[in-house]
Amino acid sequence: MKEMPTNWFWEYVTPHLIQQFSISDILYSGKSEFQSIQVIDTPSFGKCLILDGKIQCSEADEFIYHESLVHPPMITHPQPETVFIAGGGEGATLREVLAHSTVKRVVMVDIDKKVPDICKRFLPSLGQGSFEDSRVELLHTDAMKYLDETQEKFDVIIIDLTEPLEESPAYLLYTQEFYQGLKEKLTQDGLVALQSGSTSMVISLGFIAVANTLRTAFSVVAPYQAEIPSFGGTWGFAVASQNLDPRELSPEEVDRRLSRRVSKPLRFYDGLTHRGMFSIPKYLREEMAREKRIITKDQPLFTY
Repeated sequence: MKEMPTNWFWEYVTPHLIQQFSISDILYSGKSEFQSIQVIDTPSFGKCLILDGKIQCSEADEFIYHESLVHPPMITHPQPETVFIAGGGEGATLREVLAHSTVKRVVMVDIDKKVPDICKRFLPSLGQGSFEDSRVELLHTDAMKYLDETQEKFDVIIIDLTEPLEESPAYLLYTQEFYQGLKEKLTQDGLVALQSGSTSMVISLGFIAVANTLRTAFSVVAPYQAEIPSFGGTWGFAVASQNLDPRELSPEEVDRRLSRRVSKPLRFYDGLTHRGMFSIPKYLREEMAREKRIITKDQPLFTY
């Protein structure tokens, strides 16, 4: 029998499920005012960012998550010039937004200044210098408060937050009240995109509840998913708007827009991938038709 590794990272998924993989090294471990932060090195996924015990991204497959989150709304918009990002402190979401030649201004709000600082030091491949781009305004404040107070409207809003843990203020940004406010911060053809949790058969209710809640604020809600190995399976996302639907774009049109606008080769996303991501499997569509939960401040969504 082969000798097993002795040092493991494990993530509590539900009371009945954990995922784990071995650790080569712990590069950083500490706390900020808002959360615990770790950077670990692993044989399977390379360096990984861990916040409050939850894996946020890995060097090996972060391109799947970030291309999935950013490019569907950016490509669906006819000319995205102004973008707002909530969260995304590692810089990779910003990296993908800035690859679009149409972008003139990005406001990025991440409440925790320590996360960008740690990622610049230990995971520079994620941001790739994006924080220094002259189009970027980086702020460390509460994203909900900023959006409540700003008069600015955006072509694309990307919500790249941690999961809604009970002890984290992020749960308020998964509510009907927040989504109702978001639509007022969009330009006429504006779109919102967000990650919405696992679509695994055993823990998909959060993904469904987010889609249901978005429908109370937006006329068009397009849920989708992608396989992200370091997350333990398929992961959910959604694009929402008042009139533009990413599902109406053909693979050929997606590829045309990418070739005109995006300044670098992509590893995951293209026209065929776009079509596949929005093809939700039958069992999940049936579950979405049955489950009617709406997330509010008084009835919030919490993950484990």
